[in-house]
Amino acid sequence: MVVSAADPADVRTAPERVAGTLRDELLDGAHPVGTRFREEELAERFDVGRHTIRSGLRLLVERGLVVHERHRGAIVAPLSKQRIDEIFDYRKVLELGALRMALDAKADFGPALAEVERLEALAERSPGPLWREVTKAHGAIHRAIVEAAGNQHLVESYHRCEDEIRLLLTFVRPDFDAARLATVHRDLIAKLQSGGKTALDALTEDIDGMGRAALLAALRRAEASARLLGH
Repeated sequence: MVVSAADPADVRTAPERVAGTLRDELLDGAHPVGTRFREEELAERFDVGRHTIRSGLRLLVERGLVVHERHRGAIVAPLSKQRIDEIFDYRKVLELGALRMALDAKADFGPALAEVERLEALAERSPGPLWREVTKAHGAIHRAIVEAAGNQHLVESYHRCEDEIRLLLTFVRPDFDAARLATVHRDLIAKLQSGGKTALDALTEDIDGMGRAALLAALRRAEASARLLGH
């Protein structure tokens, strides 16, 4: 099936439209680890030239959603401990630093609570939400925590890693759903509002004890499955 890339109502460039469609699919977990994006197949699918496809794939590489390997092109990168640790260490530095600034300024965490309420509404929706909608809502909660620091550079830094965080969360989809994430984050915001060490410990636990630990468990499961299959 050919997907049109020429919607006149869409002001994005053709590479941005290609990247946007593939991004949505990646964040829904539609392309497994190791998937290779073949330029000729994508060019036929989107009815555009290979140069447009190449430019669109570069946008995905810049967002951390795919990697470019020599002689292989753009592929969905495998989960690894190094990758998990790098992104979650980055999150800890960024989010805990922002939280300390927000606590010092006695910032209002009401906007973060409002994002939790949006996630709760998603959880109650029938039929259930797409996974990318869940991770978008989850990301909005953490972005609101960073925004509470009142520092635009921190917000921009979070934005640069947000898609990669969302992609990593596709690996823990069997362990979480919108309802569980909403419950966890409502408790988190309550502790942030308490301030002090309670707030800092709660955010650390959310990043390390929930996010990082769940991904490392998913990695162990994947490695065990690969061993059973003899890979």
